[in-house]
Amino acid sequence: MARAYASRIIAAPVEAVWEIVRGFNDLPTWHPAIKRSEIEEGRDADVVGAIRSFTLTDGSHVRERLIELDDCRYRFRYNFETPAFPITNYIATFTLIPVTDGDATFAEWRADFDEPVAESGRYVDIVSNAVFAGGLSALADKAADRAIPEGAARWQGARPAKVFCSSVIHGPLASVWDRVRDFAGMGDWHPDIREMRMLAGVRPDKVGGTREFRIGDAALDEQLTLLSDHHHAFRYRIIKSSLPWLNYHAGVRLHPITATDETFAVWTADWVAAPTDDLTLIPMVQRDTFQRAFDTLNERFIPNTE
Repeated sequence: MARAYASRIIAAPVEAVWEIVRGFNDLPTWHPAIKRSEIEEGRDADVVGAIRSFTLTDGSHVRERLIELDDCRYRFRYNFETPAFPITNYIATFTLIPVTDGDATFAEWRADFDEPVAESGRYVDIVSNAVFAGGLSALADKAADRAIPEGAARWQGARPAKVFCSSVIHGPLASVWDRVRDFAGMGDWHPDIREMRMLAGVRPDKVGGTREFRIGDAALDEQLTLLSDHHHAFRYRIIKSSLPWLNYHAGVRLHPITATDETFAVWTADWVAAPTDDLTLIPMVQRDTFQRAFDTLNERFIPNTE
């Protein structure tokens, strides 16, 4: 199965960008390759199952069916009913994720499909670049500097985690992942962490292995629960800490920014604690741990111009 993919950072809050792209019939308002569009059978554009019938600027006719719409996570999926190309089993996903460091938006457009063996790679290139990357570039221009729509609530008020921290890292995905993948190496990209090591001499890529370290006056043990080279992600849980929380579980995932060959990093955490303790714990983790680590990591990839 082939995959087409494009992504970029858009200089507008996620609520403003979602307002532009949410309408399944609104492609002509932001994608330069679409001449006109209509929803068949007079359905509303946010009815799952609705089919949009549109014409490209070259005269081609395409029909796509909406198969998922998620206002909470800023995502929609669709398939081909009448394809633009000789490909099959096409499922596309369009996702927006807020960038909390600066309040921009990470936009990701991907599709999985089967293409003719004799033309392997041809339609990956066309869809990734002409359709997805071209559309995202035009969307970035249209959305630039737009304000949050009146009355909009981020994530419909349902945060994906107690702490959600995201940032652009100014280095290519492979290089950033090579650095953060080392579960015992966070001391190199967080200035307040010291004496970090894996217990029992295990490798830092051993799922189930535990790292111990000190940060400030606190001593912590954290166990690696997931490591994925496929998704460029890891997760871990705290198994020893003097802080007033229970069931702490956190994780990092990296996404490629194809428009600039940089990396979009998301770090989330959940735990159980008293509401009064969370008043201190949430900003401490968001600002002093996650964002501070991203900032220090970024310094490793910003060229020294002196």
